[in-house]
Amino acid sequence: MPHTLASLVNHTALKLTVLAGEERLDVPVRWAHASELIDPVPYMEGGELLLITALKLDAEDEETARAYVRRVARAGVIGLGFAIGVNYDEVPEALVAAARAEGLPLFGVPRRTPFIAISKAVSAAVAADQYRAVTAGFEAQRELTRAALSAEGPAELLARLAAHLDGWAALYDASGAVLAAAPEWAARRAARLTADVARLRERPAPASAVISAAEGDDRVELQSLGTGRRARGVLAVGTGAALGTAQRYAVHSAVALLTLATERSRALQDAEARLASAVLKMLLVGEPDHARSVAGRLYGGLLEAPFRVLVAEPVAGDDGAARTGPGVLDGLADALESAAARTGEAVLVVPETGRLTALVADDGAAADACARFAADVEDRPDTPSAPRGGAPRGEAPYGGEGLAAGLSAPTGPAAAPTAHRQAEQALSVARRRSRALIEHEDVAAGSVLPLLADDAVRAFADGLLRALRQHDATGRGDLVASLRAWLSRHGQWDAAAADLGVHRHTLRYRMRRVEEILGRSLDDADVRMELWLALKATSGTADTHGTPGTPGE
Repeated sequence: MPHTLASLVNHTALKLTVLAGEERLDVPVRWAHASELIDPVPYMEGGELLLITALKLDAEDEETARAYVRRVARAGVIGLGFAIGVNYDEVPEALVAAARAEGLPLFGVPRRTPFIAISKAVSAAVAADQYRAVTAGFEAQRELTRAALSAEGPAELLARLAAHLDGWAALYDASGAVLAAAPEWAARRAARLTADVARLRERPAPASAVISAAEGDDRVELQSLGTGRRARGVLAVGTGAALGTAQRYAVHSAVALLTLATERSRALQDAEARLASAVLKMLLVGEPDHARSVAGRLYGGLLEAPFRVLVAEPVAGDDGAARTGPGVLDGLADALESAAARTGEAVLVVPETGRLTALVADDGAAADACARFAADVEDRPDTPSAPRGGAPRGEAPYGGEGLAAGLSAPTGPAAAPTAHRQAEQALSVARRRSRALIEHEDVAAGSVLPLLADDAVRAFADGLLRALRQHDATGRGDLVASLRAWLSRHGQWDAAAADLGVHRHTLRYRMRRVEEILGRSLDDADVRMELWLALKATSGTADTHGTPGTPGE
């Protein structure tokens, strides 16, 4: 219970008399301070009871009294104690009237009560209040520790913490999803803070933030969990007012306990990372039996059902600015591991410099999380993966980094090398198409023509067709257009000639000239294929007649 002005008035040894501000005696007293300065404001912090004898103050002058009272009240002084019988036999009426006008409590201090007695009373009360707060904090720490060690773990801890705060508490995982909340209704409140949690997670741990209460809403404080560069989770607490000392102790204890629960030891993390890397290497070199043996219980379940191989790389932002927070691959790894942890499925994640490789269960939570993460990256503006014209959704995360990832078809341990090649191929297509995620099935079902959008392919096409284009530039014929028409009609002379509006003998002559200039026979299927792809690579239009076939009459 904080010490208040009313407590001082009720202190029988002090004999204080209330002369003004009777309605504001329930204000807590932070300290008692004596000062005879005309302007003590620079030395005030707010919450003090100011004790004066008016040695230098003309307390009987109305204007002077009003100015003094207004000045100290606006500086946060909560009350005035005036010594009676020192410089004035009674408290001047001008000072009393000024205190009443300002609503500032004013006390008459009898001569037999020294200021030091009031200071000691306030000091003792503040110390007692702090002792009670520390004692309550230690009790809360013991209770929270017991809750953390219970079968319910973090959920029970949050329930006890919410009760201590007379508010609510919520726990977010490394991806920003709500893991638990207490009471149950707090889950809806916590879900509205995901954007604030995401901003906090981008800062190096430990970090905290306070969200000021809107009208009719609560005050929320966010605390990151973890000891490394990246936060392993976030604790949110909501209260009706700022946290007191005992409540602050409880929150700090909860942060420490939840950090222990969410942050595994460095040695264990390193061991799991080495194990995951070893299992992946064995799979990729075609040793599935050894991989199963090494995987054990940690990853063995993943290898017993169809899984997919994921290969991902970051895409640098256009501005080239240095990234200071977690990268996009860190965010992807968190999303995969958090989704798998929530459903109890296994996921194997191997981060490397500039790359991330993972095995995820087919149709599992981690695979779904990967798709959602990629979609979120594409939807955000100012990232290399974002399509132009996308609706703004706030600042781009991960320092503006984009994502390019490829996902293989479902496979088993024996076919892991093939699945890895599929993921690499899909990754290459994702980079070409500026997509955050491409699945191998999408590549196989698509067209080969988009793959021709490459500088090396265009250079080859230009070189192959250069002699024909130079011939046409002299005005001696239209060999390139004739070749395109003939190939698009699968070598059908009449149909191709009709498309060009020439006689078929003219078209035959032109095709002989193509063979003479190129020094290659159009009867060769490989030649026809190369010429057709060269025409496609150097033209932005797609022909609706199909691809080259066997020439006919």
